[in-house]
Amino acid sequence: MAAIAEPSAPLAARNRDLGNRTLVRGWLYLVLLVLVALVMVGGATRMTGSGLSITEWQPIHGVIPPLNQAEWQEEFTKYQQIPQFQQLNKDMTLGEFKGIFWWEWSHRLLARGVGFLVAIPLVLFWVAGRLERGLKPKLVGILALGGLQGAIGWWMVASGLAERVSVSQYRLATHLTMACIIIVAVAYVARGLAVYSQGPAPRGIQRFAGLLVLMVLGQIYLGGLVAGLHAGLTYNTWPLMDGAVIPGDLFIIEPAWRNLFENPKTVQFIHRMFAYTVFLVVLWHAVATTRALPGTTHVRRAWVLFGLVTVQAAIGVSTLLMQAPMDVALTHQVVAIVVLIFATAHWRGTKGAYPLPHEVEVRS
Repeated sequence: MAAIAEPSAPLAARNRDLGNRTLVRGWLYLVLLVLVALVMVGGATRMTGSGLSITEWQPIHGVIPPLNQAEWQEEFTKYQQIPQFQQLNKDMTLGEFKGIFWWEWSHRLLARGVGFLVAIPLVLFWVAGRLERGLKPKLVGILALGGLQGAIGWWMVASGLAERVSVSQYRLATHLTMACIIIVAVAYVARGLAVYSQGPAPRGIQRFAGLLVLMVLGQIYLGGLVAGLHAGLTYNTWPLMDGAVIPGDLFIIEPAWRNLFENPKTVQFIHRMFAYTVFLVVLWHAVATTRALPGTTHVRRAWVLFGLVTVQAAIGVSTLLMQAPMDVALTHQVVAIVVLIFATAHWRGTKGAYPLPHEVEVRS
């Protein structure tokens, strides 16, 4: 019988590298999926007014919910001490409290779960030698961002426990934006491990694709301010706002800069205007990429991104006109995350994949 030829060393190294990348990329995509679910549960927690139902930060003990009537009453008594209960929910029953408690508890449990989902496979892949040298600091950095996000989450909750009946819009927007930065980091690394059929795009297109990611992040931050101020529940007309293209009373708070963050009318107006800007810039990018690189995957991704932004714009207008019902508002939030992930994938795609480890060794 003829002997079966062994694969050449370079081919074997390539197959090993690609196999490792497939495993790591699959793990990161799973992390990404859970992060999207976490943002969705966080949005539902905010919309149901549940975010202040747990008044302590107990990273370990907090995993266990109340198990009997006495423990439930203890948690309810703690909630009764904060302004939200005293000013808004003083007629709330224990049964109603349980409803908001479970939303916040689920959000925190899912956040803890993401931490373990990142940390445990990271250690296992590291020990098994399946992580490329360049990946290790990136993945450790993502894990560190997750820990920072947990601290930001408590910092946000703490803003509503003493004097306010809800959390600070500044801190809410920061918490949401940090979650999105983590999502960008995971999507960027995961997409860089893929096998690309197209070479990198010119540097100008790469930079512009990166700018789009920053613009989507900025729009999500503005959305966080809108949510924190409940600004989406007012001025529910489109395309005019308060009967005008540019409404009045946009700068009635002194000093003027505070209107950009604290005046619901101004914040909603800026969110609208920046949405139009993102829409036009993404369209311009798609047209420019088509002219520069016709028939490439870069062009197809640019137009898909424009399609997603168009869908998101339609959902945003619907959310406004319908006065932000929970299902539509959550859809608006989740599609924003989808747009962000695809914009990141497009950006990474214009840069091409990370070089395989055995290719780096050969060059060096």
